[in-house]
Amino acid sequence: MRTEIDLTDASREDVRDRLYELFDDVEAGDTLHLIADQVPGFTLLRYQIERNVQFSWDVTRDADEVRMAIAVEGDLAAALPDFDVRVMPPQRRHEVLLEGFDELAPGEGFVLVNDHDPKPLYHELRSTRGETFEWEYLDEGGREWRVAIEKTEESTAPDDDIITRYDVRQIPKPERHPSIHHRYGMIPEGEAMEIVAPHEPRPLKQEFQQRYGDAFEWQIVEQEPGRVAVRITKRADVDDEDAEANSCAGEGAHHDGHTNHAGGELDGDGEAASRTDEDLDVEVSQELDVREYPPARRHELIFQAYDDLERGEAFVLVNDHDPKPLYHQFSAEEGPEFHWQYRQKEPGEFRVLVGKVEPKDQEASSDPAEEGTPF
Repeated sequence: MRTEIDLTDASREDVRDRLYELFDDVEAGDTLHLIADQVPGFTLLRYQIERNVQFSWDVTRDADEVRMAIAVEGDLAAALPDFDVRVMPPQRRHEVLLEGFDELAPGEGFVLVNDHDPKPLYHELRSTRGETFEWEYLDEGGREWRVAIEKTEESTAPDDDIITRYDVRQIPKPERHPSIHHRYGMIPEGEAMEIVAPHEPRPLKQEFQQRYGDAFEWQIVEQEPGRVAVRITKRADVDDEDAEANSCAGEGAHHDGHTNHAGGELDGDGEAASRTDEDLDVEVSQELDVREYPPARRHELIFQAYDDLERGEAFVLVNDHDPKPLYHQFSAEEGPEFHWQYRQKEPGEFRVLVGKVEPKDQEASSDPAEEGTPF
């Protein structure tokens, strides 16, 4: 059976009612052709769970419309239905997944299918819903990551105007900044997220200033020993050109005269200028080209490579853009043995020597919170 339904401009409640009514009349092997404003992912997930049925779908986009071919596969062959979010714009995925999780009853779940490691979602769930779910990787790598997510007990979503929170005290060091930037990029203009940290995360603020210029607001909303909550609002009154110009201006302002943890001053491009190849006695152990990996996976690989280094060893990092934010994270979290040196800056190919060296005498930081902080 071929059935077509037009749901453009329909309310969410209308979408749900009409799809449920239609799905109840189809059988395995039937295909539903849908035209809508966006993928009704939440409704598809709920129907599969409630009716114990598995769908598959293809999506094409035409101007502002979404066209879906939804095939009825039959009864679920596994305990949990697949929920493939790769067909959704990245900006909508967390919203739909969080909403879908909140509607689950204890014991219900789904298999998330994504095109990269969804670890930022894991940290978001842990920070906002606590220990109320189980998370199991089924397939990792490439363009298809599969994760079984099952709700184990009731949870309550935050009841305020904050779109999401990350408690970085619960997140491994290499995953903190990538998770936050990943999620911040998804929130709409005018919305806010909160970061909970053991102290004000100044290296993160510096990264935001470099990446986004004046396009965000940074506000400390709670401060007590061991806990600082920072609200980051994505401003809606800054256009792209102004944000880019302010970001470039901010980079120069933050680098001039700043002492890095490699034992030297930063030049105008943020490079360690006090040591050259001739000054170093290091052995290059490998060339780490992260361009083939999803962005969410890159920081994990880089930090692991650094942790594996012995003093006097280094690796050459190859990336498709300037990894300067990573430099600031390293310089904030590692000791004076950390060394960073640009070797090539070309569109699509940046090369940086990253190593552990014998630290030279250097002035102590005027702010102890900037030295060796865990964030």
